[in-house]
Amino acid sequence: MSSNDRLQTRLSKRLGIAQPVFGFTHDPAAVAAICHAGGFGVFGATRHTPEEIEHELAWIRKQVGNRPFGVNLVLPTGMPETNDRAAIEAQLPEAHKAFVREIEHKYGVPPATRAGMRSRFVRSEEVAHRQLEMIMRSDVNLLACGIGSPTDVIERAKASGKLVLALVGSPKHARSALAKPIDILVAQGYDAGAHTGTIGTFSLVPQIVDLAGDVPVLAAGGVATGRHLLAALAMGAQGVWMGTAWLTTSEYRMHEALRQKLLVAGSDDTVISRADSGKTLRQIRSAWSDEWAAPDAPKPLRMPLQDILVGDLLGAIDEHEVLPLMHYPAGQSIAYFNEVRSVADVMRSIVEEACAGLDRLGGAPA
Repeated sequence: MSSNDRLQTRLSKRLGIAQPVFGFTHDPAAVAAICHAGGFGVFGATRHTPEEIEHELAWIRKQVGNRPFGVNLVLPTGMPETNDRAAIEAQLPEAHKAFVREIEHKYGVPPATRAGMRSRFVRSEEVAHRQLEMIMRSDVNLLACGIGSPTDVIERAKASGKLVLALVGSPKHARSALAKPIDILVAQGYDAGAHTGTIGTFSLVPQIVDLAGDVPVLAAGGVATGRHLLAALAMGAQGVWMGTAWLTTSEYRMHEALRQKLLVAGSDDTVISRADSGKTLRQIRSAWSDEWAAPDAPKPLRMPLQDILVGDLLGAIDEHEVLPLMHYPAGQSIAYFNEVRSVADVMRSIVEEACAGLDRLGGAPA
């Protein structure tokens, strides 16, 4: 029996992928590489314009041929109706603006020459609608809903032949998602990078599996190795959802200064902060997260106000490589990735370690 066959699950067989590994990444080249390595690549498109999404999905399809891949959007409720930056700026408290100016002055951050990634458009219903239009018109195989899974969006995606996946961080969120026609759930534990909840992966995954019934579940949060993959399968998951694993790969485009921070980081070098967007975001600890965690710091604003408050400064920090303030979303699994490797090499090591674990256990996944 080949290594591919040994690790197959019902979900991976259904999708026609060699490994039960879903790879979430913001880099189209990394998405394509994950697909070619036998996994299911998912492109994080939330901070991309509709036109960029159209271009990038077409580019990925050209690279992967008929291999399946997905796209992820974060669709929180309560966003403003229109993409009106001036209206958001008018709501920013003076104390918060002064605090941001203090950080800029303290660390000598030069002015940005362009809007930051978080502030070049307002997270709004208008932009989300246009992003979704591009996705619905595309031939992408799966829509992943990172935060929020509106029923009308799910039904429309399914009507256009796409699978729909929802990320959940608690049994409450899982029950809400399962009341809708969801195809796949991701049980994302506290260990995970970016937007994460309060329940640890080992506590969360079995609960979600029990709730989900016939709906397949992927395990996320702290997943880095073949041992983690086997643990996920043992808990009843049909595969794993990995994001941090690809950040240090050769395919992932990133400031070299940031890459070096990631390569030397341990699990305890990550912190959860609301300072980037107003939502919880696990990231590499930096002077940025420390400044916002100080006792006299203002409380971060809700999304999208925080986006607009700090977006241009965050863009300037990366543009001018202001090292103390530079940071990146990453999960606690970052401790396992301390050298630059290709996506294929990362996938190969996961598969080989998982197969070695099966040999020790004398079994096979369900």
